[in-house]
Amino acid sequence: MNRFFRYHLDHILFWVLTAGFHAYTRMHLIGKAGALQLVLEIVLRNALLASVIYFNLLVVIPRIAQGKLFVWLFASVGSLAFYAFAKNLHDVYLYGYVIGDPERLDFFHNTFYNFSIVFFYLAFAGALYLSKQWYVQRELLQQIRLEKLNTELDYLKAQINPHFLFNSLNTIFFQIDKQNLEARETLGKFSDMLRYQLYECNGNAIAIGKELAYLKNFVDLQQLRRNGHDVIEFNVSDDVSDFSLPPMLLIPFIENAFKHVSNFTDRKNEVKIALKRDDNILSLQVINTTSNGTASSPGGIGLKNARRRLELLFPDRHTLAVKKTTDRFEVNLTLELS
Repeated sequence: MNRFFRYHLDHILFWVLTAGFHAYTRMHLIGKAGALQLVLEIVLRNALLASVIYFNLLVVIPRIAQGKLFVWLFASVGSLAFYAFAKNLHDVYLYGYVIGDPERLDFFHNTFYNFSIVFFYLAFAGALYLSKQWYVQRELLQQIRLEKLNTELDYLKAQINPHFLFNSLNTIFFQIDKQNLEARETLGKFSDMLRYQLYECNGNAIAIGKELAYLKNFVDLQQLRRNGHDVIEFNVSDDVSDFSLPPMLLIPFIENAFKHVSNFTDRKNEVKIALKRDDNILSLQVINTTSNGTASSPGGIGLKNARRRLELLFPDRHTLAVKKTTDRFEVNLTLELS
């Protein structure tokens, strides 16, 4: 469609049909006035029509919205009157003098007909022009909207990634003074995660297996820095496979749980993560215990970014429920996979 408009094929088609229909209705002129007069009628009439139509489309209509409405409406009506006047002159010449019809010698004989014809074609052409402008503007807005969404998604991912990297570096810092084997293992997991973020998260979707490996490394790193009073569960059902997901979509909910998990010394601190799939519905449940002063905030930057990404990537195809009590924080997310 864009190519159709770019090469003005709509204008060509319009004038071919207009001139063709006019020629069909004036074929009787060949027998009465000759082929030359038929050609002159077609050329003159459509040239006058074109002058009126393009004057209104290119000059009048674009300037109506700029003010001086009555001035431009007067100019539009004046162009219609110009067509009727010029066509009346030619009709007197063609039908009155060439063909010899005495009634057509009256200058005003065809005034109503000529005025109604130019008004009809101008209204029709104006409707086509406005429809074309609406289509072009709609396509432009759609392109701008997509560019804006892509930019916003990139910005949101850029906000999430550095935040997590700093948390991971902090974990490695606390592991440095421990046995080398454990530090190497920690560093290896972190390296895998960093590689995943830098080299595999640039596309719009990532295989769920790679995303799960990333989440598992994250949970393992968190387990290393926690104390012995923690119960950390990461359960993934076997049917969570063979599909793709936008990268880094689930990590904010899991990261939020570890960020705000309780620090009880007399009982267990819990983080429970469950991921399952039912047909084309993917479900994530994240639960963590909280204590006074460490309660999760539904309005945190991580969850705000996650909500916004879900709105952009899964409009009307996701649910996100956040429940908060005095000692428990729970997130339930469902995604309708395409």
